[in-house]
Amino acid sequence: MSGSHRSGWLGLAAVAACGMGVGALAAAQGAGEQGAAATAPAAPSFTSAQSATGESLYAQSCASCHGAQLNDGRFGPPLRGDAFAGHWSGRSLADLFQFLKGAMPPGKAGSLTDEAYAQLVAYLLAQNGVTAGQSALPADTDALRAVRFPGVPAVPEGPGGRLAPDATLPPWPAAPNPLDTFTPVTETMLQNPAPGEWLTWRRDYADSGFSPLTQITRSNVGNLRLAWSLSLPPGNDEATPLEHDGVLFVYGPSDLVLALNASTGAELWRYHRELPQHTAQANIRNLALYGDKLYFGTSDGHVVALYATNGRVAWDQPIVDGPQWRVSGGPLVAENVVMEGVAGNGPGGDYVAGFDAQTGRRLWKFHDIPQTGDPNGRTWNDTPLAKRNGGSIWTAGSYDPQLELAFFGTGNTYDTAPLLHPVKQPGISNAGLYLDSTVALDPKTGRLAWYHQYLPDDQWDFDYAFERQIIPLTIRGQSRTLVVTAGKISIYEGVDADNGKFEFAYDLGIQNFVKAINPRTGAKTIDMSRYPDKDHPITVCPHPGGGREWTPGSYNPQTHTVYLPLNEFCMELRPTPAGTPASLSSGVSWSLKPRADSDGRYGRVQAVNLQTRQTTWKTRERAPFTTGALDTAGGVVFAGALDRSFSAYDDETGARLWHTILDDAPNAAPISYLADGHQYVAVVVGFGGPGESTFPVMLPEIKYPATPSASIWVFELPR
Repeated sequence: MSGSHRSGWLGLAAVAACGMGVGALAAAQGAGEQGAAATAPAAPSFTSAQSATGESLYAQSCASCHGAQLNDGRFGPPLRGDAFAGHWSGRSLADLFQFLKGAMPPGKAGSLTDEAYAQLVAYLLAQNGVTAGQSALPADTDALRAVRFPGVPAVPEGPGGRLAPDATLPPWPAAPNPLDTFTPVTETMLQNPAPGEWLTWRRDYADSGFSPLTQITRSNVGNLRLAWSLSLPPGNDEATPLEHDGVLFVYGPSDLVLALNASTGAELWRYHRELPQHTAQANIRNLALYGDKLYFGTSDGHVVALYATNGRVAWDQPIVDGPQWRVSGGPLVAENVVMEGVAGNGPGGDYVAGFDAQTGRRLWKFHDIPQTGDPNGRTWNDTPLAKRNGGSIWTAGSYDPQLELAFFGTGNTYDTAPLLHPVKQPGISNAGLYLDSTVALDPKTGRLAWYHQYLPDDQWDFDYAFERQIIPLTIRGQSRTLVVTAGKISIYEGVDADNGKFEFAYDLGIQNFVKAINPRTGAKTIDMSRYPDKDHPITVCPHPGGGREWTPGSYNPQTHTVYLPLNEFCMELRPTPAGTPASLSSGVSWSLKPRADSDGRYGRVQAVNLQTRQTTWKTRERAPFTTGALDTAGGVVFAGALDRSFSAYDDETGARLWHTILDDAPNAAPISYLADGHQYVAVVVGFGGPGESTFPVMLPEIKYPATPSASIWVFELPR
């Protein structure tokens, strides 16, 4: 569905809890107007068999709210009679069909087949006086756009019912709309955002993840209170919101995008993508603002540009080249190019694609596994290109405007067996480029400027796919601009942003398989007793869930300190019996285990001064951390954990100053912004991230809510 300014929508969570609200059904029409067929409206036709099946579906999924007679429910409004027909008369059945898919059954929206949703529409038509015919109602949105609900459009109605024909509404002042003064986002803004803005995944092109706001401080953070919250469709939500000019842009499960008043949470517009049947929810981790548009990747493998002021589609282009790939992360936009990476296990590896930011035309594609003719292809132990895979790009890149380079991190491969074998012939290796690397790309052409590989021959699933912070530091008495990151093994490393030359490494103290690091090249000496063994189980730290995970750190440029959410887990790599699925193709599978010295505290926030490469403090908690970190100039670090907690820590000492319990586990990165002169802190909650699926066996006392949910929480100081 496209965007809409209509204000009659009911919240999706409320709709899901009690089926098809009349007001929500009516308002769905507003979001479906764009792209409606230009052909003359047609009368609906459906078969008796469709209606009969729809009646059974209704009894299973809808009657408990709306009643057996469709107008006698205690919890849902009538779905037959004047009120319902008045809402839908003259409107496209595509809008009703789309709404059912987006809201029904309660808590399991989209779980039925398209044919089942068409059968429900047929039953509703029959119950509202439409006679069955010989032709089946199509289960296709495009075909339904030209079909109208019979009757003449009625007087507009709200969620409570029909407005009386002779009613006169008293005057009421319109609420201020920040979209009225919304300004395009320039590259200068993205490089150096205004203090109160959060314009990219990590606020700026350099991926700092730091807020310069100072209203919330160490001394008053204990007074934080809830400003507002908003329910989102249930599901996994790892996406960081963006804020500009008083507008908060939020991604929700099932590819819902909302523009909200950043002060009040009032909805300004929404876009809800109609996904193909059986499409799995993707791990969409960020949106991007650039010019007058908002960009994001979709669960069905597209990149979409919406006009930021109204949510309408500017362009929509596919990016995945087959079912083996998916979008997992989000876009970076620079030099008028939208750069989006993909993840998966397709032949020939994963890639980053570049699109024209204005038209959506695909400009280039960079494969992060060397293609035919690239001499670095000889690092795959003579494995043919079609049998190489991996290198997932599952977080957004960063960008250096001075160097005009974009930096992306790459993941591992699960097909580790070819690299585990001894090198087959001279002139080749088993390093597996460009896995576990930083790749520096020219945004205009996709050309590889340089690469740096951190972990050749990764046999453990230890991705280096996370944020690339661009940080000026003094190295050997000279000011240098470095690209700094850490993979799952939690060794923080800096390389020269101009050429990828290794500069430093700092071990955060979680891993147990790297024995030494060459101070000149960064090459790691591996403890071969931690290498996968087909005969005996071995213990390796960390677990593939990290150590470091994708949840990003926050870098304070004023103190040169990075604040990192970490988790202290190890794994047992155990040989897998022949014929049994294994975690890695080398024939081993992993399972969780505590560190040998564990005291049952698994979560860690660690503050590291990157100028001195010294740890300032560590704070350890029982629950693993599941969000990114947010440091602020007020001296407060925010982070959330698996036990649904959201906490604030003193960024000088690590002392916990404040915490609250959310409705579900947070999985995104918190942000801070200024609206109406007031500082807010926002965090997205959404059950289903990697923490919820991996770590609970280590913490049996943590119980999740009976109904997994997603929402956004926004906090403020008392006024």
